[in-house]
Amino acid sequence: MTFGRESIDLPEDRGCLQWVLGVPLALIYLPAVYICVLLLVAEPIAPGDQRTRDDAHAMGAVALCISFAGLLLSLLPVYRRTMNRWWYAVPLVLATLAYFAATAL
Repeated sequence: MTFGRESIDLPEDRGCLQWVLGVPLALIYLPAVYICVLLLVAEPIAPGDQRTRDDAHAMGAVALCISFAGLLLSLLPVYRRTMNRWWYAVPLVLATLAYFAATAL
């Protein structure tokens, strides 16, 4: 007698589980989005304003770390089974935007 493994992921439960798992990801990505917006609107006061450039590089590093943490969270098995693949694009886009916005100053 063979006992097959029952699937715990029922199709009707997947939508609710996506919302439950999507909230922590959204809460992680929210500060990264805010930092990216700040980086996009930041402008140095003078051509030699090194302090603003240093702050922009630090904010870019923080946004990269937040994006990396969200990517690591979305690589957990429960997230890989439940969430759509576009959730992997969010940290990659945020990290790319933070990197280029921080280096553009």
